[in-house]
Formats: sequence, C-alpha cells, structure tokens
Amino acid sequence: MDDYEIEIPQYFICPISLQIMKDPVTAITGITYDRESIEHWLFKSRNTTCPVTKQPLLRDSDLTPNHNLRRLIQAWCTQNSVDRIPTPKTPLNKFHFIKLLKDLHLHPQNQIKTLRQLELFAAENERNRKYMAEVGVGKGVLSFIITCFDKDQVPGLEEALGILNFLRIPSAETRLLITVENDKVIESLTWVLGFDEIENHVAIKSNAVIVLRKIIETVSSKVLERLKREFFKRIVGVLRQGGITQQGINAALHVLLEACPWGRNRILMVESGAVFELIELELSTPEKRTTELILGVLFHLCCCADGRAQFLSHSGGIAVVTRRILEVSPAADDRAILILSLITKYARNSVVSQEMLKVRCVEKLCKLFQYDCAPYLKEKARQILTSHYHDLKDSPCIDLSILSTCTAQL
Repeated sequence: MDDYEIEIPQYFICPISLQIMKDPVTAITGITYDRESIEHWLFKSRNTTCPVTKQPLLRDSDLTPNHNLRRLIQAWCTQNSVDRIPTPKTPLNKFHFIKLLKDLHLHPQNQIKTLRQLELFAAENERNRKYMAEVGVGKGVLSFIITCFDKDQVPGLEEALGILNFLRIPSAETRLLITVENDKVIESLTWVLGFDEIENHVAIKSNAVIVLRKIIETVSSKVLERLKREFFKRIVGVLRQGGITQQGINAALHVLLEACPWGRNRILMVESGAVFELIELELSTPEKRTTELILGVLFHLCCCADGRAQFLSHSGGIAVVTRRILEVSPAADDRAILILSLITKYARNSVVSQEMLKVRCVEKLCKLFQYDCAPYLKEKARQILTSHYHDLKDSPCIDLSILSTCTAQL
C-alpha cells in the first residue's frame, strides 16, 4: 500500500504503533489502540499511564473490543484494494487456562498435547502469559517436572521447560512449592542439566538453566545455604561442555553469582573446577554482559585461598583479566582490578610479578591513572604496583619514572 496515494483515516491509526489497527480495543480512558500495541505497553514495558491522555491505566484495566471500528477498517480496506484485515480471534481468558491446568493433572494420557497447547499460548502474547501466571500454570508445570524426575521419564520435559521459560513465576508461589517439596524443584532441574544424549538437549538444558535462574533469584537464603555439591558440578559442567545457548550461559553465570555470598558455596564451586572453566570461557571472548558476569563470579571465588590457587594455576588467568581492563565497561574494570588486587595481595612473589610483566598487566594498570575512573580503583591499582615494586623496578620493559609516579600516594 502506498501511503502517498491512499489517505488513511486518522482514527484507523493506532496512537502507539502508528499503523492501521488490526484488533482495535478501547481502554478505560476512552482511547482506542491496537490490542497488540497497548498490551505490550502495559505488560511488557510495564507502563502505568495511558499513552495519549497520561491518565492512570492499570495493567488489569479492561480493554473493550471496538467491533464497529474494526468493521469500518475492514470495509475501507476492501473498498481501497488494501489487504483486508482479518477478524481477530477471541482472546483467551483465565478459565481456559484453568481447564488446561486441570487436564494436565487429571488426564495423564493427554499431558504432552496439553503441554504443547500451553507452550503455544505462552509464546503467543503477554496477555496469555499474565493469565497463566495468575492461575498457577508455573506451579503446575514445575510439579510435572518433579514427577518426571521421580519417575526418570523424559517425555514432556521439553514442552514444560519451554512454558516456564516464557513465564514469570511468582516469588511467593516458588517459595511455597519449595517448602512443600523440600529441594525437589532444584534437584529436578539439576537432573535435567545432566542430559547429553537425548533429542533437542541444547534447548532442554538451556531452558532448564534459565528456569533455574528464576528459581534461585526468588528463594530464601536458607535454600541457597544448603545447595548441594551435585548442583554446582552440573552448573559448572554446563559451562565446561558448552552446547547451550548464550542466554543459557548467562543464566548459569547468574546462578553462580547468586550463590556466591556463602563461603561454603564458593568452596564447592572451586572444588567443581569453576575458576578454571570461567577463565576458559572468558578466553573465548564472550559478549560484554557475559564478561561482566564471569568477572563477578571470579572475584568472589578469588576471595578464598583455593580459588586464588586455581586462578594462578591457569596460565591465562592474569592475562585474560588484564585484557578486559578499560576494554569492556566500568563494571568489568571494577571486577577485574579487584581480582588482581586479591591475587597480588596474597601472592607477592617474583613469579606473579614476571607474569604481570609478560601479559602487560603493569602497563595496563599504569594506563588506568590516565582515565576518569573511580578513585578507589586507582588506589587498588597503586597498591598492586607498590606490592610488586621491588620486582618490577629493574625490568627494562617498564618506564621507572611512570611506575614511580603511579606508586606514589594519590
């Protein structure tokens, strides 16, 4: 359609998308929008005002179908030889999802079919996802996964995890389920991460770790304090083996970061080989957000002696952290310098000093003083250089005047 040849009536245009409305609905403020646009505005973007009037517009506000306007648009399209706007399907309501949830539990022979329907509806739009969360679909599907774990059965897992990947699981619902089922929810998802030979294992494992992240972010500290050794072995194993999506990798790193504040968890991560695998992952030059997460976890693990020892045992540890300084983001600078600060504080020997020279760490730290970064980072850099000054000052690779200036009190 050529907009320069055919004048479109202004009231056919959605105020948000500025396109002809396919499914016009009227908000409580009296303004008509295309359903997809206003639902995205309310549910996805989480805005709370009417885009036109700026009046309050709650997410649960009724959106009334404007059938007369839709018919006028369809008639106009026909008259002007424009592709006719199809009559939209009637939106699903909560009762439809309540029925599907009952079918999931009451009719085991149709579980796969029911799960596929729920996954399709979850992928369709934010309104469906909102209703599914409200009627407890997330809890129901998690219970299904626990049953799969108990019976060691795989059919339906891919669809169930796909549904949970789309849904936002309410925190209270998650806490209640974990209280009732003890640690079965986390154990079930950990079990899924061990799949390597089944069909679509990449999608299944990726969705499992994404759902696991949602769970870990909502549970109480008591749950995080009793995470098991197998849990960390599986998460680290996912990073080691690869074979999952980038979103899955970031979710796995988020899970580790959430568990880091507890010393016991850090020890279990180190024993699972987390430090080595994180360095290996960073050496593959991941995206910015992944680097920030990797450095964040590494900082926590380097707070313990075994973590620092594992870091130094990897020939690329100091090199890859050094490389990220002033190259990624202020957040990455913060974590990288704090990691080097921990390593050099507890390992003041010539071997570390020579490694710093070899990978141009000293040069990078001196360069830091020329940039507008946080004073405490410059102080950390000064402390690192000062602690190894004796081994660095005689190196022909270093300008002693610059090194002396950087190690002076700020």
